Order: sequence, then C-alpha cells, then structure tokens
Amino acid sequence: MKEYYLQKIENLKRAKSLQTKEKIQKEGLLDEDDYGRIAVPDDGWEIIPNHSDGSFYGVKGWTDNFCDLMDNHPVYIDEKDAFAGRWIYFMSKMRPNKWNPSYPYTHLMADQEKYDIIHGIGDDAHFAPDFELGLQLGWKGLLMKIETCASIHQSDEQKEFYASHKRAIISIQGWIERHIDALETRIQNEQDTLVKEHLQQMKETNVAILHHPPKTFRQACQWIIWFHLASRTYNRDGAGGQIDTLLQPYYENDLKNGIIDKEEAVYYLSCFLINDPIYWQLGGPDGNGGDVASEISFLILEAADKINTSLNITVRVHDNMNEALFEQSLNYLIKNKNAWPRFSGDKGLISGFMKNGYSEELSRKRIAVGCNWMSLPGLEYTMNDLVKVNMAKVFEVAFEEVMLSSEVKSATQLWDKFSSHLEKAVNTAAEGIRHHLKYQKYNEPELILNLLSYGPLEKGKDVSDGGAMYYNLSIDGAGIAIVADSFAAIEQRIEEEGRLSWEELKFHMDTNFEDENGERVRALLQNSEKYGQGETKGDHWASLISNLFSKLVKSQSDEKYNHCFIPGLFSWANTVGLGKKVKATPNGRKAGEPINHGANPTPGFVVDGGSLALASAVAKVQPGYGNTAPMQWELDPSLAKQEHASIIGAIIKTHFELGGTLINVNIMDKEQVLAAHENPDLYPDLVVRITGFTAYFAMLSKEFRQLVVDRILEN
Repeated sequence: MKEYYLQKIENLKRAKSLQTKEKIQKEGLLDEDDYGRIAVPDDGWEIIPNHSDGSFYGVKGWTDNFCDLMDNHPVYIDEKDAFAGRWIYFMSKMRPNKWNPSYPYTHLMADQEKYDIIHGIGDDAHFAPDFELGLQLGWKGLLMKIETCASIHQSDEQKEFYASHKRAIISIQGWIERHIDALETRIQNEQDTLVKEHLQQMKETNVAILHHPPKTFRQACQWIIWFHLASRTYNRDGAGGQIDTLLQPYYENDLKNGIIDKEEAVYYLSCFLINDPIYWQLGGPDGNGGDVASEISFLILEAADKINTSLNITVRVHDNMNEALFEQSLNYLIKNKNAWPRFSGDKGLISGFMKNGYSEELSRKRIAVGCNWMSLPGLEYTMNDLVKVNMAKVFEVAFEEVMLSSEVKSATQLWDKFSSHLEKAVNTAAEGIRHHLKYQKYNEPELILNLLSYGPLEKGKDVSDGGAMYYNLSIDGAGIAIVADSFAAIEQRIEEEGRLSWEELKFHMDTNFEDENGERVRALLQNSEKYGQGETKGDHWASLISNLFSKLVKSQSDEKYNHCFIPGLFSWANTVGLGKKVKATPNGRKAGEPINHGANPTPGFVVDGGSLALASAVAKVQPGYGNTAPMQWELDPSLAKQEHASIIGAIIKTHFELGGTLINVNIMDKEQVLAAHENPDLYPDLVVRITGFTAYFAMLSKEFRQLVVDRILEN
C-alpha cells in the first residue's frame, strides 16, 4: 500500500487514541460500545424540554431538539480523513427521563420488579435501516417521497408526521452544508498543495451528495456516514447492513472507469470503519447456491486490519460460503487478537426464522447487524436485545414458594412452580412490549430510521405504530445455566443421593454458604452434574428450560396485530446487574454474584474450558426461531496461533452445523488483561469483546472489566 495512505491511516489511529482518552477524562467511563463518538465540548449543546419533568417527548419535542442540535452541532474536519463529520451528542441519553409520564405502566411494575424483568419500555432503535433506500434516493429523493406521501395522507397527525421528517432532513442537509462551507474556508487558507487537493476532493464529495444520490464509491461511503451520524445522534442507532453488497456496485463502477484503485479503496474503507464501529455483515448466501462475497468483502477485511481498532464485523457462515473469505477472517482474528470478526450461522438462523411462517428468501435477508441480533433491514420493527427475563430470579421466586409449601418437596414440584412463574414473567414482558408499541410514538418517534424503512412514510405512521412491514418482537431469557445447574444439583444431591435435605439446602443458601459447613456444602453443589458437560442432568434441564421459554414466548404472538414474538437467550452485559438481584442459588452460586453469560454454561463447567463442549452445549439450547443464543468463546493466545486456524474454523463450523447461531470470540492474554485491569491507562489500545460488542478495555468501569477478567480466569 502506498506510504501516503499508510501514513494517513496511522495518523487517524493516533487521533482516535487521543479522542478516546479525552472522552474518558471529560465524561468518565462508559460500559458500552466505543461508538466512534468524540468528547462533548465544554460549552456543549443542551436539550430543550417540552415537559415539566425537564425531558422532551413526542414528535414536536424530538423534532425541535434534533433540528436545533443539527443547527448547532460542531463541524468536524480532519485532513487525514477521507470523510467529513463525527458525532458527539447522545441526544436520547441527555433526557432525564426516557418514558412519557402521560402513559404510565404502573400495572406492570410489580411483576417487573418481582421477576427482575428488563422491560425495554421507552428504549430506542434496535432495528435496522435499509441503506440501499438512501443510496438510491439521496436526501432530495427522500424529501420528494415525503411530499408525495403527504399529499395522500392528510390527517392533522399525519401532517405533523410528514412536516417533522421534512424538517429533520433539511436540518441534516444544513449540517452537511456547514461542513462544505468550513471546507471551503480551509481550502482557501491551506498552503500545502496535497492537503489542499485532499480537502477539495472532500468538499466535492459532499457537494455531490448534498441533494443527489451518490454516484461514486467515496460518495456512497460519505452518504452512509452522514446518515448513521444523524441516526446515532438522534437515538444511538448502531445497526448496519450487508456492507459488501451495498458498496460493491460503486467500487466496481469506479474501478472500471479508472476513478479508484484498490489501495485508495482500502484507505477510504479504513476511514469509513474508524468513523464508527457499526455492525456490518460480510458474506452470506446469494440465493443461487453461492455467496454474495466479492472483492470488496476482502478489501473491507484488509481495511479493518489496517486500523485494527474496536470493530463489529460479522462474517456469515453457510454451506456454500466463500472459503477464502472465511480463512482470511480467521487469519485476522488470530493475527490481531482484537475480537473481530465474529461469526453468524446461516443454517440455524434461516431455518429458525422460517418456523415463524416466513419464506426462505425473506429469511436470508435477515442479517447480523446488532450486538446479538438479526434484522430485516428496513422491513421490521423489533425490540432486539432490549427485553430480558431474569430466569434466575424467576427460579428464586419458585424455590421460595416451594419452601413455604406444606407439600412434600420435589424437583417436579419445583419445575411446576418455575413453569408457572416463568409464564407470568414472559406475559409481563410481552405486555410491556405491547404498552411500548401503543405509546412509543408519543414518547420517542423514530424520525431518522423511518426514512430508510419500508412503510412509515408510505403509511404516514411511525415504525413503532404500525408503519413497519413486520413486527418480530424479541424477548430474551437470561440465566439459563444458573437455573439448569440448580435443578441438577437438587435432583442429584437431594433426591438421588440424599446427601442434603431441602431444609438444609435452604439454610445454607440463606446464610450465603458462610455458616460452619457452608463451603463444604457449596463445593458439593458446585460439583454436581452441570449444563455443558455433555449428557448430564444439567444438560437435560437446560434443554427443558430453553424449550419451555421458547414455547411461552411464541405463545404471545398475535396475528390480529401482526405481532410475532421471537425468543432468544442472551444477557448482554447485564450479567452483573441481573446477578445482583438474585440471592444464593442451589448450584452453589453466592448471593449477588453475576449470572452466567447468555447461553453459555457457568464458567469452569469443564476443567479445560472445552471448546467443543461449549460449542455442543450452546447449540443444543438454541430457541430455534431465528434469534440468537450466542456462544461466547474465550481463547488463550497459546491456543490461537495461525497453525490453529483450521481447528478454530472447524469448531465454528461444527457449532453452526449443530444449529448454533452466533459466535463471539475473544483471544486474550490473561496476564495482559490482568495487568490492564489494574492499570487500564497503560493499555489504551486494548480491545475486548464484552458480549456482542467490542470496546476499549480502558473505557470500561472496574466492575465491567471484572466481568471480562472472571470469564478468562475460569476458562
């Protein structure tokens, strides 16, 4: 690669590192994605409340705030970068309250608290736009679409709906235009000929897409960047798309016409990826027995390798995949040890989604574009990764009820109680989603994502309010291993072996295993047959729990309202928070300790961390309806060298062949992570995969860092 481009990329990486440090200094630690955001300036923008509680709600509130922020958002231009713009403000997080108090859900709060449900009411985004719509229409085309649709739907509410979307687009164009003006000023004052030429090209790129659809590769990248910067600013949307097929026609056309070469394309892609770690998918079935991967897919991986920062790239694995792309992705995973890319499994995802009544063709379009979640770009509204049922807490409620009962106690009785309470918990979660769908337009309308969705503009309805084509609503179960291992310990140690009584178990749990014989009893429970060890009592209970949870979630679907509920098993990084709400459990876990991660067995379930045992266990508990139960895989660098690539690849493929859906891989040096945990400032560039997302280790709170440390120490 030309030294000119390499130097620019290195300078961008240095700037990125400094921006990350500045964010930590100014804003403190952030237990989430890096987001690509830069620090808020000292004299920052402030929200415009439209409610007495100091927050803002509804179409007018969101439009007024977004447009005012766009009008006052700082300009960002870096001559090292190929593209203009960065985002700064988390508009949705700047509100003191996230739910409009005019639409209370007090009728749900008791059970939400009882079962420790993360209800998702009022939460934002978590569905994917279709960038192809924007690339085809451009800002002017979107405005024309609004005018056409507004001439058809003319109720007062719809008039406000269309006027607000029009204002939003015009404000985004104004933001772009201010960058164009700033670029012109920089050009006039720049003395360096090469820098001047670079800035001129940046200006011309933005002038070309200010109104019209992009025509070149660089213009397409810049248009996508502007949209996601606006969408991120509005409500942190981070969903991407099938980036290789989106950019392929622009790249091939530019290449054919001599506008670009491969080295220049890799530079543009490096700038594109460092702008924001959005979730992009590479590869996947083309519907004709092949793979959609092309040369641009490899260039995207090459660009990712050049910047090697926090990235969220997913490679789709299927029977007819491009093997060279898979091999290259493994090479970069092992070489960089920065937790990218991750891998999604086509077989389980497509067959599972089809069980909801969808065609194979549509199912192929549902791609990995979020932390753990799949989406049909532009076609569906979901609440992916927003709603969680803490099954460990549900188990606690059932266990306490059994212990208060005068009946003879048994695992069967406990299962009946657990099943009954899980049904109530799932119903409560579903009712929360229904409440959200009924009132979200009055709380937080999706002004930006509506633009690149099929239906909202055509119908004059917000995507949350019937505007979408499909409503595939996600409810995730968390804590499966805690519950499975608890049932197994009871069955083995009390019912089969008689080494404990129910009353003795309850006593030791109430003392948090800190009584005289507590540690001995705890060791006995911890060494019961666990989920993940293969054909054990724990595995049996885990399958029962997954099947029950899936059945209960699916039972909430309602064709009348076009609501398709889809189960998943995922905790996100809520393992710490969810664990704090749960007392000591019969598997020997102490009160307040984290629950297991997602669908993974409890740490230390086998002596050597058993990759194949993990792959098999997680595959067997898949809910099976097109949402994921990710396998979180921690690998030691000594077991992840280039000569091990084929073994790692074989385990990935085996997991997906067994029905697995998503694999997140960390290759972490234990000693380095422990050192970074003690002195994070000394390791500013260390990237880890927390769960579905990657993050700079130094940006995480000590508690979040401990979550990663615990996983690697016990594997």
